[in-house]
Amino acid sequence: MPEFDFTRLRRAPDVEAPNLQAWDATDELLVRDALASGIPGDEIAVIGDEYGAITLALADAGIRGIRVHQDLVTGRRALARNAAALGMADGTDAGRSIAPHRGGDGVDGRRNPAFTEHELDETLLTGIRLVLLQLPKSLAELDEIADAIARWAEPDAMLIAGGRVKHMTLGQNDVLARHFADVQPQRAERKSRLLVARTLRRPDGPPPFPVSTRHALGRETSNSARNPRAEHGTHAEVEVSPGSRAKVGSSPATELTLCAYGGAFAGDRIDIGTRVLLDVMPDIAERPVVIDLGCGTGALAAAYALAHPASRVIATDRSAAAVRSARATRAANGIANVEVTLDDAGSELPDNTADLVLLNPPFHLGNAVDEAAGRRLIQAAARLTKPGGEVWTVFNSHLDHHRALQREVGPTEQVERTPKFTVTVSKRR
Repeated sequence: MPEFDFTRLRRAPDVEAPNLQAWDATDELLVRDALASGIPGDEIAVIGDEYGAITLALADAGIRGIRVHQDLVTGRRALARNAAALGMADGTDAGRSIAPHRGGDGVDGRRNPAFTEHELDETLLTGIRLVLLQLPKSLAELDEIADAIARWAEPDAMLIAGGRVKHMTLGQNDVLARHFADVQPQRAERKSRLLVARTLRRPDGPPPFPVSTRHALGRETSNSARNPRAEHGTHAEVEVSPGSRAKVGSSPATELTLCAYGGAFAGDRIDIGTRVLLDVMPDIAERPVVIDLGCGTGALAAAYALAHPASRVIATDRSAAAVRSARATRAANGIANVEVTLDDAGSELPDNTADLVLLNPPFHLGNAVDEAAGRRLIQAAARLTKPGGEVWTVFNSHLDHHRALQREVGPTEQVERTPKFTVTVSKRR
């Protein structure tokens, strides 16, 4: 059988650049060990397959029935596009079963698809004996994934997790050791290393996520009352007592409960950039339709919605963990006027949707520092904002986002500046 050609894979719709590629040596090592294991595809789960390299290489080798979880919707769409380019699918967006291009049961192979896509839950892991994992950046995300495997996979399940050596830490071994009795680091190859974990430690308590923290809002306030976890389970099970909703109306909310699943940026803390934008939020007028673009755990959307209950607020993010977190935050604060959607830079929203966009753009792509993701969101904010509407943005002061906002959105003024962050307001031309 010819080797899989990883060079045919693309990152799109995620950022493409000469220094970025859609696979690495870790993907190749994971595929090699999965094929050597002899475990059938319907007992294999793949987690964190950024652009489909692991899944599609296994499918190309004739493996069928693989279950896949990708946190980012850009990764899901890239998987679908790459599958189509390889002749495995019809090119529509991910989120369904994909038929293999080699044989199969039935006319188009869909009775036994090459892979199916799942959230991080029982449907992904029940009956699974081998999990292939590209190690996440966050230890909290790794903890949530390892707990899910230990909770739902078969008793003899094995985890093979890998990453680039320069990004790996002993903390990852420690996290895995909480969920597996046997964790064995493998010899580094091609600047990547695999960790093999066996002998599940079945958890006897509730899932460790979401976690939650009650935060004070407003300038000169930073005290938070930390809870060990929110009501466990899905966002629908995170409850709020009738008397606990923050005061709303003409005055901004004074407190906010922030909830987070393991893969959400900053967890249940308010990151310092978001805090700076929250501090100036009382200066932002009430608007009919508001978008929190790249909402994360939903702090900006929730704070605005609590202060302006007549507004329609749309919170959107490309991370499934962020979306679950924002929905849990909405529930924990008893908010009725926030919609939360999984999307890439608001791509499914019509042009000129919003009177106001709130934006805290990222400056990382995975482990790499890159401004391209932030520029994409600025361009999206320009598309989504009505003429005459406003885009309020917080960004690291060393970045050149002021000129990008001026160019893409319209006249831009500085509202606030701290040693690290700048807040601007842009008027859509």
